[in-house]
Amino acid sequence: MRLYRLENGVLLDRDGTWLRLDDEWDAVINRDDLAGHLRRASGVAANPDGRRLSPVGSQEVWAAGVTYFRSRTARMEESKPSGGGNFYDAVYSAERPELFFKAAAWRVRGPGDPVCIRRDARWSVPEPELALIINRRGAIVGYTIGNDMSSRDIEGENPLYLPQAKVYDGACALGPAMLVREEPLPSDTTIALTIMRNGTTIFQGSTSLAQMRRSPEELVQYLYRETSFPHGAVLLTGTGVVPPDDFTLQTGDAIAITIPPIGTLDNVVGGR
Repeated sequence: MRLYRLENGVLLDRDGTWLRLDDEWDAVINRDDLAGHLRRASGVAANPDGRRLSPVGSQEVWAAGVTYFRSRTARMEESKPSGGGNFYDAVYSAERPELFFKAAAWRVRGPGDPVCIRRDARWSVPEPELALIINRRGAIVGYTIGNDMSSRDIEGENPLYLPQAKVYDGACALGPAMLVREEPLPSDTTIALTIMRNGTTIFQGSTSLAQMRRSPEELVQYLYRETSFPHGAVLLTGTGVVPPDDFTLQTGDAIAITIPPIGTLDNVVGGR
């Protein structure tokens, strides 16, 4: 089952049957037994067309870093000049994961919306990630796709610049839907990234959840340790797909991130 957030409600795709629900987004994701509720839900038959928003209401968006070996290697390389390379090797193997705030809900872009690159950055990339949708009690209730836009040169200059490299207008996109299932996603679930420029594919890459060093449940346990989320939270789980070091995004580039059970998140690099 998939949930879509609309401007005036919530759209449920239940095995090809489309229903418009009366619930508000925050109330839906915090329901007890969400999957059971959606199986039993009744509502007005709906047309699946229409503008869909990012699947986030009042939730904060957080992110986990260096959860894939490929990300560890990239972070070490970009931070060598500042002497910070060993930080990323240490956090990859440490018990405690790297977690950081990514975006307030109002700053998140949805499917089809423009994402941005910083004007003061020289090296910008998208980071395709599985995103967990978590209720107020710390239970994973759904999954979506996240694009963690990042300024690698700013982060590499000094690890203390991480917030500036990661948190700015248009730096986070989520969508196109929230996948609701009672079992965790299988480890062979793939995450694929395609970047096109002027109609030509300039980068493709993919990974799978099997390459993650930490489980989603472990990341959530640390996120909710000593921190409360009254409306729930969204957690990006890290990237295992990193374009080569000589690549940087340009205005007009089209970014497509696909996780087959969820769909494809499409965004174009644009203005603010």
